[in-house]
Amino acid sequence: MKIDIINIDGKPTGNSIELDQTVFGIEPNKHVLYLTVKQYLANQRQGTHKVKQRAEHSGSTKKLHRQKGTGGSRKGSTKNPVFGNGRTFGPQPRDYSFKLNKKVKQLASRSALSSKVSENGIVVVQDFDYNEIKTKLHLNTLSNLNIANDKSIFVLPSSNSNVIRSSRNIPNSKTVNAADLNVYDILHCDKLVFSESSISIITERLKNN
Repeated sequence: MKIDIINIDGKPTGNSIELDQTVFGIEPNKHVLYLTVKQYLANQRQGTHKVKQRAEHSGSTKKLHRQKGTGGSRKGSTKNPVFGNGRTFGPQPRDYSFKLNKKVKQLASRSALSSKVSENGIVVVQDFDYNEIKTKLHLNTLSNLNIANDKSIFVLPSSNSNVIRSSRNIPNSKTVNAADLNVYDILHCDKLVFSESSISIITERLKNN
């Protein structure tokens, strides 16, 4: 599959790039997409929630009244959660992360990219840089590419300070390195804007060995 390469002014360059079918043209596997997004969201959780249990409250452990004959329930301690002292089976610090095999995550990435291709959600631009750090430069690029109203992710071959800092104040636009692109970001954007060099990096990382 070939995609035409345009520049940041939205003008065609006359060149095109061949997308590897094993990365950008497979049948999406919805289950591995679900697992990978679930893992990503689980890894974002801090897991620092904590409430006091019964044993962590101070108070007397003396029996409040005799066992029988009062007409009331048995009460063995003032630290009973019934009296508001501690929470039974309350949340404790824990790690929510879980493991997924490398092959599963690679399949999920290929599935997400293939899904985005089928939705015409991929744009390939000529490698570019800004000569200064200015938000207006990136706004102009979004306008020229007709994606100013879309949620977009620019995928660069390596870290580019001028582009990253020019785009960071724009709510619906994000810039990432090709090595850091993840399934969650791919699925939750309207347009994936690849610089020409980043395509080869993504393909090399994800193609079948």
